[in-house]
Amino acid sequence: MAKTVLIFDTSILCCLLKVPGKDTCGPIKDRWDHDRVVRLISSHQNSVFVLPLATIIETGNHISQATGDRFRLAECFCRYLRMAADGAEPWAAFSEQTDLWKPDQLVRLCDLWPDLAAAEFSIGDATIKDVAEFYAKAGFIVEIATGDAGLKAYETAKEIAVPRRRQ
Repeated sequence: MAKTVLIFDTSILCCLLKVPGKDTCGPIKDRWDHDRVVRLISSHQNSVFVLPLATIIETGNHISQATGDRFRLAECFCRYLRMAADGAEPWAAFSEQTDLWKPDQLVRLCDLWPDLAAAEFSIGDATIKDVAEFYAKAGFIVEIATGDAGLKAYETAKEIAVPRRRQ
């Protein structure tokens, strides 16, 4: 059975951190908040957690522009970044994504992103999509934790357990 990778989008990470003004996301009928994100994380105990570079940058920007205690938020965020940097389970070290930032991949992004931008798909989401495809090609089941249905569409199908026959 393939291992699952849970890729965090900015919207979900902001909910987890309770960033003021960004502490909920998603449509009204599928609303995400801190408690729902905590439940999601708890349900993925055997998964690998991934923070794409776009998520890191965008979340940091939201924290720096937030009202309230930005220092405390930044410290909390940095705890997650350190776990990812160290590859502390269940977090994947960012080094696994470095191929996505090589010149040929940036040129590929430049070739593809204008069409995506015309469809209102951000460059951050385009790079998160690339992270999802990277892990899917490596044989992982990919789940994207996001409040954005357009980005969610890029996750892989989950494996279905086949029942065993009785003998």
